[in-house]
Amino acid sequence: MKDLKKILPGRVSTEAEELFCYGFDASSHAGLPCAVVRPVNTGEVSKVIDFAYMHDTSVVPRGAGTGMTSGAVPLEGSIVLSLEGMNNILEIDEKNLVVVVEPGVINSRLQEALEQKGLFYPPDPTSMDFCTLGGNVAENAGGPRALKYGVTRDYVLGLEVVLPNGKVLTTGVKTHKGVVGYDLTRLIVGSEGTLAVVTKIFLKVLPLPEETVTLLCTFPQLNDAAEAVSKITYARIIPRTLEFMDRETIQAVEEYKSTGLPKDAEALLLIEEDGPACSVSENAEKIASICASLGAKVSIADDIFAKRRLWEARRAVSPALYRISPSKINEDIVVPRSKIPEMLRQLKDISKKYNVKIVNFGHAGDGNIHVNIMTDRNKEDEYRRAEDAVKDVFEATLKLGGTISGEHGIGLAKARYVGMELSPENIELMKGIKKVFDPKGIMNPGKMFPID
Repeated sequence: MKDLKKILPGRVSTEAEELFCYGFDASSHAGLPCAVVRPVNTGEVSKVIDFAYMHDTSVVPRGAGTGMTSGAVPLEGSIVLSLEGMNNILEIDEKNLVVVVEPGVINSRLQEALEQKGLFYPPDPTSMDFCTLGGNVAENAGGPRALKYGVTRDYVLGLEVVLPNGKVLTTGVKTHKGVVGYDLTRLIVGSEGTLAVVTKIFLKVLPLPEETVTLLCTFPQLNDAAEAVSKITYARIIPRTLEFMDRETIQAVEEYKSTGLPKDAEALLLIEEDGPACSVSENAEKIASICASLGAKVSIADDIFAKRRLWEARRAVSPALYRISPSKINEDIVVPRSKIPEMLRQLKDISKKYNVKIVNFGHAGDGNIHVNIMTDRNKEDEYRRAEDAVKDVFEATLKLGGTISGEHGIGLAKARYVGMELSPENIELMKGIKKVFDPKGIMNPGKMFPID
């Protein structure tokens, strides 16, 4: 790496401590890179990729390392390209509702900057206070508001990227329409850093909603909460968020950070409705009525502090679950909304079959259930049973017309399961696309598809 250090003095580290720290993300996998590089502009990224291309060295783009499927975990000998230093909001165009950002900008920082101007960027991953927009683009991140507003790809108008040969390319447009040529922008969004390195992002934004109402609906029966999700959307109401937590999740959160959630409830729905004040109030009343008819206790957060407390509870779920078990296997399946009750029943059966605790929460409004198989990696038999349960979870999901990942991506963690959902023809076509972009296979190898 001496030559790389000469090309980018002060930006390259091979210190053992740093290599270790950049060898893992929020998943259970880890690797050891040969170097960590922290560029601060597109030109420096281009130099790193050009060096890697010339030396046949793999490169792993990295944001904040909050991914759940090992997308930022390097294979041995890879260069980790940390984009955290490219963290500028370059432009907020209020007239055209377009913003331009670098990939290292933290999601919530953009949210806060926009809200001060009466604007709104909907994609809000649970890790929004830590995750970067570049990582969101790489994984096509969603979040609670995806039910009404969609996911990251719905807001990316264009990208500046560095290709695997070091050349810089701009895709897409800065307008809200554009159909010239193939849509390379949408191809790169969600590609997990396997096609190119994103160095600039052009996003569309929306006016900030006039009003938001937050409801907490607690249910004595799990199936009733799942049924309420279907009934709300069947009533032609699409809330801003429709979040679900089962009893084990509620109890874990309350033990981790007491927020006043009812620990005796079998399930809860955290629902937000936004828009013009008149329609928000009307829809909130309809939602409350539907949930109450299914036995729920309904309360409305009456001030900003009560709303924040509820969302703090929701965003505390992932760390809180470690109170149940020292490790977990976290999947993010999606099924049609009408199939949520059946999916939850099957998850209960799988839990019994393998004698492992399964805790469920997630974005029930769009059928995205976060299935957490609680286990201890140090207990070999238990962990093997937990891994066996994963395949059953995916089989049940696919039989119900679902998908094995809604927003976390594939990475290393799910690569071996891709063939359960995609046909061999699909996989070969996708591999062919990667080869066109990346003929040497240096961009984030091992992710998305199993290594041959």
